[in-house]
Amino acid sequence: MLKNTLMTADIESLINTCLDEDIQSGDITTRNIISNGQICEAELIAKDSLILSGLEIFKTLFLKLDPETVFLSEPFHDGDSIEKGSTIIKFRCDGVKILEGERSGLNILQWLSGIATLTRKYVDKAHPVIVLDTRKTTPGLRIFEKYAVYSGGGTNHRFGLYDAVMIKDNHIKSAGSIFRAVEKIREAMGNKNKIEVETQNLDEVREALENRVDIIMLDNMSIKMIRDAVILIDGRAKVEISGGVTLECLDEISKTGADFVSVGALTHSAPAVDISMNIISS
Repeated sequence: MLKNTLMTADIESLINTCLDEDIQSGDITTRNIISNGQICEAELIAKDSLILSGLEIFKTLFLKLDPETVFLSEPFHDGDSIEKGSTIIKFRCDGVKILEGERSGLNILQWLSGIATLTRKYVDKAHPVIVLDTRKTTPGLRIFEKYAVYSGGGTNHRFGLYDAVMIKDNHIKSAGSIFRAVEKIREAMGNKNKIEVETQNLDEVREALENRVDIIMLDNMSIKMIRDAVILIDGRAKVEISGGVTLECLDEISKTGADFVSVGALTHSAPAVDISMNIISS
């Protein structure tokens, strides 16, 4: 399920939460320094090289604070590669609103661009293997984090437990075997859904193949075992690599013949990038 677009309601919910948390009755510092109705211009500067994600959310946030906000220069869009020192966007609006929205806007942009930036690094090193995200996301914020993965060139895996069949180790233990777990799914759902099975050794790979599953996940396997498994599978199922995947091991993974690699770190461990906001005229 590709989360390459964000719904207006989701964006509004995020913005409302951020602004309610930070501003409440108003910025008591800014409102006693900047005159009411004073118009200012501001710019965003990339302090790191980055892949941009979340710019439309940033713009929506300031339009909510001041519907008269004007975006003077916006040379970039989500998914673009931006060099350190570049101006991401310039805009003009009420000076109080610029400073009241600064932290919320930057938090969103730095967080999502951080995920997109890390994703692009994985995508470049893993090629031609496709990089997938996981459900290891911040509670309540999955839709935004998966959007950021997409911005970085990654591919969204299942969005939740409800939209794809993935039989994992605890399902297998509960059912008694891969055979019985797959059988139960097919008895209940027929053949309308693709079935993915997590495997931890070559015997389990063989059992998954015997049950004609669509995708076989190789979980926490060594590079040698991955190569052996890919040879064994021989195109009879798609191959996903998972568990302990780092940037350092992607060179070897990219040569195994696997189809996908899933990486939880894209969303649970991506560092925020550094972006600053400067008032340039008032």
